[in-house]
Amino acid sequence: MVEKLPQAAAQRLREGVVIPASPLALDSRRRWDPRRQRALWRYYAAAGAGGIAIGVHTTQFAIRDPKIGLLEPLYRFAAEELDRLDTTLPAPLVRVAGICGRLDQALAEAELARQCRFHAGLLSLGALRDADLPELLAHCRRVAQVLPIFGFYLQPAVGGRVLPYRFWRELFELPGVVAVKIAPFNRYQTIDVVRALADSGREDIALYTGNDDNILLDLLTPFRFQVDGRVVERRFVGGLLGQWACWTRTAVELFHQCRQVAQSGQPVPQELLARNVELTDANGALFDVANGFAGCIAGIHEVLRRQGLLETNYCLDPAETLSPGQADQIDRVCRMYPHLTDDAFVAEHLADWLAD
Repeated sequence: MVEKLPQAAAQRLREGVVIPASPLALDSRRRWDPRRQRALWRYYAAAGAGGIAIGVHTTQFAIRDPKIGLLEPLYRFAAEELDRLDTTLPAPLVRVAGICGRLDQALAEAELARQCRFHAGLLSLGALRDADLPELLAHCRRVAQVLPIFGFYLQPAVGGRVLPYRFWRELFELPGVVAVKIAPFNRYQTIDVVRALADSGREDIALYTGNDDNILLDLLTPFRFQVDGRVVERRFVGGLLGQWACWTRTAVELFHQCRQVAQSGQPVPQELLARNVELTDANGALFDVANGFAGCIAGIHEVLRRQGLLETNYCLDPAETLSPGQADQIDRVCRMYPHLTDDAFVAEHLADWLAD
């Protein structure tokens, strides 16, 4: 039997929302900091995000290390805190849990996420790099029987693998697939996934961009294909992004601007195209593109530290830090694009978010 998405979450997911990929809050002793974790999720909700993804790459895969043992405590904490947040919001947040590992691990993580009231799992296939397509699809089918899933195209630079059109076309036959996060940072591979969805005829699968290098253009672009003699158009309805883990208030504003333009059918304003370039430049600094994304998580942490939301920019691995020169690049983009930040919004509400 396939687990079904609750109606309210399914509707929000299909309509399209901003879903930040949550970092892990650590204190000066590199211990998990529940108080600042709570503050971070309060910030996302107050900024207008429609969901939160937890246990994903931005949260650090090391939370699954038995010596660290943070996955279950974090998910159970999320269940309580997100329940509490939902009582303050006009609509419930879409809750997405990261699901990793080979089949036994993935099934256990999906079951834990289901128990902790997550709505869907973002299914990483990084542990199955040598698996053939039938094995990959069987893996997805089994996990989707426990928890509805996001298909996930993760760029190879951070642990993903190339997934051909055929994989996506067959994946979209699985009833447990409710959305897909497309994050190969590659236009050809992005088109493969959207074309596969158009060819499938499924209209209940939501497209979410994970291409942090091209966010606004993804949200603005109509993808049109000939399917059985007719034109089928598909669009990204939202995003699940590490970039949206900071400056979230501005991200929500830009998201709504893009959606309004996309739905109107009017020409795309030059200003939004310029914003796309600015945001990509800013993302290059935060994600440490110059050093092969080595400092991508630390870069997000650094922005949140400067705003006061996090105490440190630490990662669980002491070796995972800002790259040489990365802080200077973050300084540069903050000076060049102050309109992309939301420092004033955070400063206004920070004390409330940090309160017990």
